[in-house]
Amino acid sequence: MKNKMLEKFNEKFGYKQGVRVFFSPGRVNLIGEHTDYNGGHVFPCALSFGTYGAIALRDDKVVRMYSENFDDKGIISFDIENLKNDKEHDWANYPKGVIDVLRKHGYDVNKGFDMVVYGNIPNGAGLSSSASLELLMAVMMNDIYDFNIYRVELVKYCQEAENDFIGVNCGIMDQFAIGMGKDSSAILLDCNTLEYKYSNVNLKDEVIVIANTNKRRGLADSKYNERRGECEEALKELQGELKINALGELTEDEFEKNKHLIKNDVRAKRAKHAVYENQRTLKAVKALENNDIDTFGKLMNESHNSLRDDYEVTGKELDTLVDLASKQEGTIGSRMTGAGFGGCTVSIVKKPMVEKFIKNVGKEYKEKIGYDADFYVANIGSGTREI
Repeated sequence: MKNKMLEKFNEKFGYKQGVRVFFSPGRVNLIGEHTDYNGGHVFPCALSFGTYGAIALRDDKVVRMYSENFDDKGIISFDIENLKNDKEHDWANYPKGVIDVLRKHGYDVNKGFDMVVYGNIPNGAGLSSSASLELLMAVMMNDIYDFNIYRVELVKYCQEAENDFIGVNCGIMDQFAIGMGKDSSAILLDCNTLEYKYSNVNLKDEVIVIANTNKRRGLADSKYNERRGECEEALKELQGELKINALGELTEDEFEKNKHLIKNDVRAKRAKHAVYENQRTLKAVKALENNDIDTFGKLMNESHNSLRDDYEVTGKELDTLVDLASKQEGTIGSRMTGAGFGGCTVSIVKKPMVEKFIKNVGKEYKEKIGYDADFYVANIGSGTREI
């Protein structure tokens, strides 16, 4: 892939010297959905597929970016001194936002560059193609300019870029998983404190299967910000009597004793999901550490049910995929992953049954929904790096 990126760079920009190639993975969250911005725990891992980038510094202030995934957009050019979110620049606004945040934090990004990007994450599938691109840009800038920024700080800068430059009020999970990923491990991350630990995902007889509904979901204009607002309101109501900073601080019992403080049934359901999902995540990691994959799978199923019934972020396509997966022989657990409203499911399936799983679920999904789902047997990879 490195040679392919170098060839494409030469084709687009006409030179070969001083070009460096980087890789930034996608991510999948095994359990712990919509808990990150509620101060709870998440359990994501980096994937073996993601976003590749080739970059070389220029001697002027011009930036030229080209993506093989958006060939119709051609080469997007702008001045390093003029960084604004431009609708015409489409995908390039994500790396542009990262540069803007680095400069605002005092890092002297004073030269332009040429860059070619290629990603093999399904776009809009909820596997974090945007965060992958953000970390790609951040690590490139950090390495090329020798900024020596601590990796967790880079992760925070990428979240800031998505929040402030792009305008999506995302939590930190996606950027953290992509920036901090480790081979064969998922990360138990406390989004309240950013304390984290790696947990070995020791699947001897099972594999992770990601199924893409192929229903595009745009995070910025989905109900993501609405759900976040509902949880913030519920938290304020609970804070009338409880000394808490986040919903993730509550146990199930504490929530049940105090849920009467939330004055609206819908907000109470949203808060219930945030509290119970956080506890499910902690239980699931403990089960995995005890090699109890069956309990892990059961908690995945409960997670999906809560996302469907209490958080209401699934929809027909995701529910169909999970329902079909749960009926297949060899399925340990299945749930939606990502923000919802389309995107992907993640299932743990016994190795000998994978081919049959993909064939059966794919056939029935097309019959019920009218178009194909795509399936990926996922390997857990490491975080953003130069290759």
